[in-house]
Amino acid sequence: LTGINNNTVPIKTSLSQNYPNPFNPVTEIEYSISKSGNVSLVVYDILGKEVSVLVNEMQSQGNYKVRYDASALSSGIYFYKIYSNGFSDIKRMMLIK
Repeated sequence: LTGINNNTVPIKTSLSQNYPNPFNPVTEIEYSISKSGNVSLVVYDILGKEVSVLVNEMQSQGNYKVRYDASALSSGIYFYKIYSNGFSDIKRMMLIK
């Protein structure tokens, strides 16, 4: 018997678009880390003010999914940014209530 290993190791660090988008009030954000290190995932409002810190810890190489509940926020456009081992990326998401 031959098995298929679904635990793939990411080749590069990446940040995916949240799903669903637009959302009300819960969404999921997926990202991959290619090298162990400190990971920061932060949500900002349209003015650049930090509204939520989703991740701020050491993480091993792998694929991750974060569930974000924005029920305390008002409708609008928000940005989320990842930073890990010199890599950074920003994506936009829309909250509709």
